[in-house]
Amino acid sequence: MRLELGTPVNCTDGPFGKLADVVIDPTKRRVTHLVVDSGGDREAKLVPIELASSDESESSEISVRCSLEEAGRLEPVEAYAYLRLGDSPELEPGWEIGVESVLAQPYYGYGAGGGMGYEGLPVDFDPHVSMTYDRIPKGEVEIRRASEVTSSDGHGVGKVDGFLVGDDDAITHFVLERGHLWGHREVTIPIKEVESVHTDAVTLKLTKDEVGELPSVPVHRWGG
Repeated sequence: MRLELGTPVNCTDGPFGKLADVVIDPTKRRVTHLVVDSGGDREAKLVPIELASSDESESSEISVRCSLEEAGRLEPVEAYAYLRLGDSPELEPGWEIGVESVLAQPYYGYGAGGGMGYEGLPVDFDPHVSMTYDRIPKGEVEIRRASEVTSSDGHGVGKVDGFLVGDDDAITHFVLERGHLWGHREVTIPIKEVESVHTDAVTLKLTKDEVGELPSVPVHRWGG
């Protein structure tokens, strides 16, 4: 099965969304869940890999063996927290934080001589941050299209674009996207050449030059 990030995902009775991220057991190098983004106001869902299969046609769309109503009852992925700086969200047992985004809160207020507002107005600093994060099963990691791939000699060599998965859901290869806007290429790298996988990061056993010597093909992009 080919899991290309950004690929359309369909339920048995209609379109579900797009493959946003992949959740992996880093020890067994096995895909455990797909993160499907339905767009709009609908929540992204955590889909067990056992429900998924890939169309063998050129489109390689992903099918999920459940109805849209059943998909709506799957575990939501995204969560939000408003925290003091340095604190972490409280998670239920069995869950941990995957990909996250932190935004510091702006504050409005000016000290003496600030030029706006009244002289002597105290600065009203908010010591909190807004945090958006994904909930993933404990002990697993999350990879998205923007996840950085680093060579064994410390160079950034591209971004993760997808995975090739065997019958047992074990990863056989991952697809590395390289290049810029008008020159995107993809390279298929055997999983044996991966040193480690962490949330949002992959490290290779190959050097930058060795990656550059691998054969590549133009990247296919899904529209809309």
